[in-house]
Amino acid sequence: MLSAAEAAIDATAEDDGERARNRAKLYAPPKGQARARRRPIPGVTMNRAQAQSLAAQMAAQDAKLTRGRSG
Repeated sequence: MLSAAEAAIDATAEDDGERARNRAKLYAPPKGQARARRRPIPGVTMNRAQAQSLAAQMAAQDAKLTRGRSG
């Protein structure tokens, strides 16, 4: 739906500069919505070692579940 709106707006633009300005307005965040800086949620963050450990566990579980099923 967004690409249809973009195509309709592009069709009415007279030059590339206007198309770029229209596209910037179309994809801009809603007015009044400040870009809040993301703060980590206490107890939900993990360091690199924890992330690598989780990825290894997931890979092992995936291998275990897909064992014997090829292609």
